[in-house]
Amino acid sequence: MVESHLMALETKHADLDRRIEAESHRPRPDSFLLSNLKKQKLRLKEEMRPH
Repeated sequence: MVESHLMALETKHADLDRRIEAESHRPRPDSFLLSNLKKQKLRLKEEMRPH
C-alpha cells in the first residue's frame, strides 16, 4: 500500500515537472500558473519524504 502510494506521488510529481517545463517554454508563460504548479510539486516532494 505504501509503495503504491509513493509510486502515485512520483507519477504526479513527474507530471507536474512536465507541465512546468512546457509552460516555461511558452512565448509568454503564465507566472501565476507556474507558481501554483511549483507549489504543488513542492507539497508532493515533502509528502514523498520519509517521516
